[in-house]
Amino acid sequence: MEDKAQIHEAIKVQGELVRKLKSEKANKEQIDEEVAKLLELKAQLGGDDGKHQFVLKTAKETLTGKYGEDSKLIYDLKDQGGELLSLRYDLTVPFARYLAMNKITNIKRYHIAKDFDIAGQYDAMIPDAECLKIVHEILSELELGDFCIKVNDRRILDGMFAVCGVPIDKFRTICSTVDKLDKMAWADVKKEMVNEKGLSEEVADQIGEYVSMQGGMDLAERLLQDQKLSQSKQACAGLSDIKLLFSYLQLLQVTDKVVFDLSLARGLDYYTGVIYEAVLTQTGVGLGSTEAQQEAHAEDSVSVGSVAGGGRYDGLVGMFDPKGRKVPCVGVSIGIERIFSIMEQKAEASAEKVRTTEVQVMVVSAQKNLLQERLKLVSDLWNGGVKAEMMYKKNPKLLSQLQHCEEAGIPLVAILGEQELKDGVVKLRVVSTREEFDICRADLLAEIRRRTSEA
Repeated sequence: MEDKAQIHEAIKVQGELVRKLKSEKANKEQIDEEVAKLLELKAQLGGDDGKHQFVLKTAKETLTGKYGEDSKLIYDLKDQGGELLSLRYDLTVPFARYLAMNKITNIKRYHIAKDFDIAGQYDAMIPDAECLKIVHEILSELELGDFCIKVNDRRILDGMFAVCGVPIDKFRTICSTVDKLDKMAWADVKKEMVNEKGLSEEVADQIGEYVSMQGGMDLAERLLQDQKLSQSKQACAGLSDIKLLFSYLQLLQVTDKVVFDLSLARGLDYYTGVIYEAVLTQTGVGLGSTEAQQEAHAEDSVSVGSVAGGGRYDGLVGMFDPKGRKVPCVGVSIGIERIFSIMEQKAEASAEKVRTTEVQVMVVSAQKNLLQERLKLVSDLWNGGVKAEMMYKKNPKLLSQLQHCEEAGIPLVAILGEQELKDGVVKLRVVSTREEFDICRADLLAEIRRRTSEA
């Protein structure tokens, strides 16, 4: 314990030295030397001591070489000491570095509203199936509209490229081109392959035959018997895992929304196995559609783009481990910003009032000098487990209180007036219909629970 305490103290001193050098804008070589010493000290801790110490700063070399052609989405900057840093647009690479730095081999991680990852040596396709179940559950619960989860495998893609005659050094760049099929027609994708990437038309046409295929477990079984694709051990391994994955998805009851799609590529370089992407469709309304377009295509199902994606990245952690030790990982990222945009669009198109609060009842007063009575009633409701609120004013106007309920989507109003107090009742108002009922004070909690449960 004394040794660890000494190391902690040494880390503190060394960290202060690094910060001092950066604030003084010392030369880069001196800063790099002291940063290296700091990292060596942190590495000596290992084990549990470093497990919860996230490194927030990301050096550029941590991110480069992991994204392929998507590296253009990395943003560079320098800190005060001149060290070249980068802003990351995803959390997978930093997560992999965290696992390597802290020697973690098993973990399940949930990043609030964004990412879900499972790291560790497990039997094939079980964690992958759970990730797809999570995507299915999220999109079903949000009720954004119809959706489809496309799945493929990088090994199938690489095997397909190989048997079609793509040079091995062009696998990743052709993969990035195939990834554009959700935005471009095949003719344009083929043109890029031939004119910009240097493939022959014959090779591009062979790729085109495969990437047009969609199906389920039956397609995987058929491709395992395909004369060309069956020659690739990589492709056969990927197809066997796709079959296994679909068998688990059937048990998890999510195959109604999952399709095996050979055009799915996902351009990031770090994927090594199964990949997937959820695409949301809306009947009649596409993002950015004009009113005329909406009327013209009222019966069409229009894709509004990817709202979730992920896959297996078994080699990424090893890139950061000094000994190259690999930790198998699979994860999914939810496109929360895009989902919010779609929810906002649906809300605007709907006449239904969107609730901006979870409050069930607003306690209001009909006359002045009833603050004490409002406080008593709201306290009773809170004690009874009802989500209630009141205005923070001594004598608010009744109209202002009722308007607040309509604007916020609060379903019920408990109105207190001098007559109600004399009669021992509370006037309960249903905001949507503006109906009012006199409810005995002793029965108020039960009545509110009944009405809110029905709603």
